[in-house]
Amino acid sequence: MSSEKRLDGSGSDLDIKSPTYDHELPPSTGDTLGSVEPHVFTNPHRAAYWKDIYDAVTYEGRHVFDPSWTWTPEEEKRLRKKLDDLGVNTNDYNTGQTIYLTAFLVAELPGGLISKKVGPFRYTPAIIIMWGAVCAAQASMSNRTGLWVFRAILGLLQGGFIPEMVLYLSYFYKNNELPIRLSIFYTAIPLTQIYGALLAAGILEMRGVRGWAGWQWLFLIEGLICVVIGIISFFVMPPSVCEPAVAFRRPDGTNKWWTADEERTLVNRILRDDPTKGDMNNRTAVTLKGLWQALTNYDLWPIFFVGIFAWIPFQPTANYLSLILRDMGYSVLVFGRLSEWAGERSLIASVSNIWMLPFFIGLVAIKSTASPWVRYTLLTGIAGIPYTHSILGGMTSRNARSVGARAVSCAVYNMTYQVGSLIAVNIYREEDKPYYYTGNKALTGLCSANIALFVGMKVYYVWRNRVIVRKYEGLPEVEKQKAIDSRFAH
Repeated sequence: MSSEKRLDGSGSDLDIKSPTYDHELPPSTGDTLGSVEPHVFTNPHRAAYWKDIYDAVTYEGRHVFDPSWTWTPEEEKRLRKKLDDLGVNTNDYNTGQTIYLTAFLVAELPGGLISKKVGPFRYTPAIIIMWGAVCAAQASMSNRTGLWVFRAILGLLQGGFIPEMVLYLSYFYKNNELPIRLSIFYTAIPLTQIYGALLAAGILEMRGVRGWAGWQWLFLIEGLICVVIGIISFFVMPPSVCEPAVAFRRPDGTNKWWTADEERTLVNRILRDDPTKGDMNNRTAVTLKGLWQALTNYDLWPIFFVGIFAWIPFQPTANYLSLILRDMGYSVLVFGRLSEWAGERSLIASVSNIWMLPFFIGLVAIKSTASPWVRYTLLTGIAGIPYTHSILGGMTSRNARSVGARAVSCAVYNMTYQVGSLIAVNIYREEDKPYYYTGNKALTGLCSANIALFVGMKVYYVWRNRVIVRKYEGLPEVEKQKAIDSRFAH
C-alpha cells in the first residue's frame, strides 16, 4: 500500500528479544507472552493509522482489533496449545525424479497465488483430493510414458502445497513461533515416508487379488486415503482465527474451538507482533503490481540465493541409505526450537553445512580399499544432518512484510529449494562410481561456500537494519507515529 510507512520502503519484521526498544523504534512483542506495555499500537496515532488500513482492505480480524485488549501469559500459552492442536495435512513427495521436481517447481508460484485468491482452507483440501485421485489412477499405468505423465501431474498439483501452508500458518502464529511449527511440518514428511513404507509392505501382499499386481493396489489404496483426508480437510481447516471451520461452527456461526475473548486475544497478539499481517484480506488475490514488487524485493534475494545451494550436499548421499538418522526428524525440531530460543537464524541455519563438511572431507580422503563400514559411517553422518530448512522458511515469511509479498516470497523460496534438488540429482555421475570421489570433492567445496553464504546473509541484514534505523531517526515526528519496526530477522 503506497501510504504505508515501512522504513526501508517495503516493510519488515524485527528479530527482537523483549518489548523494550532502542532508537525510539516502535516495540515488538513477538518474543513475549501476555499483553505488555508498550506495544506497537500503544501510540494512538499509529493505532488509528493501522485501523484505517485494516478497514480499507477488509482484514478478516478487523472487528476484534483492540489496542487496549489485555491477556495473561497463561492465557496465551493455552491458546497456543489450541493452535498447535489444529494440525495440518501433508502428503509424501519424492524429490528423486527430475520430471516430478520440474513440474513441482513450475507449480509453486501459481499454486501459491491461487491459494491466496481462494483461501488455503479451500485450495488445500481441493488439491489433496485431486492428487489423491491421480495417485489412485496410477493403478492403470501400463508403460513408462504413463509413469512420466502421472508424475508430472502430481508435481503440478503438489507444487503449491508447501508455500501455501507456510502462509496459512503465518495467519495463526507470531513470527518467532513460526520456525518451530514449520519444523514440525517438515518432520511430518519423513514420518509419512516411514508409515507409507510399512503400509506398502502389507498392501503389496495383495498381488494377484482380482488379477492386479501389488503395486496397483498400493497406488489405488494410498490414493483413496488421500481423497478421504482431503474431504475431511474441507471440514476441519478454519479460514482464519475469526472464521471457524465447518466442524467447529455452532448453528449461530460462533466458534466451538475458542471463545470470543480468546479470538480477540489471538488477533491482537498477531497484529501487535506484526501489523502487516492485517494489510490484506486472506481471500484477496495478489495483483500483478504486487507480484512484481515481491519478486524485485532485493532484500529477500539473500535467502533465495542461500536456498538454492544450502540443501544440495546431503541429497546425493541420501540415495545410499534406506534407513537414515534424518528420517526421524529429531534434529529438525531441536534446531527449530534452538533458533526460536536464541533469536539467531542465519548462523544456526549454517550448522547444517558445518555438520556435513567433515564427513565429506572424510569421503574424499579415505582410500578405495578402506572398510565399507567406514564409508557407511560417514554417509550415515551426512544423512543425520541438522535439517534447518524450516529456519529459512520462517525468515522468508518474517521478512516479507506484507500478506501479498509473503504469499509470493514463500513460493519463491520453496522454488529455490527445488532448483537445488535439480542440481543435486546430477552431481553423482555414472562414470564416478562407486565411490564418487569427484562428486564428493564438489560437495566439499559447496559446503564450504554455503557456510560463507550464510555468514554473508547475516552481515547483509545487519547492515540493512542499521540503514533502517538511520532512516527512522531522520523521519519527521508525524511520520514516526505511523512507522512500524521494519528491521530484518537474521
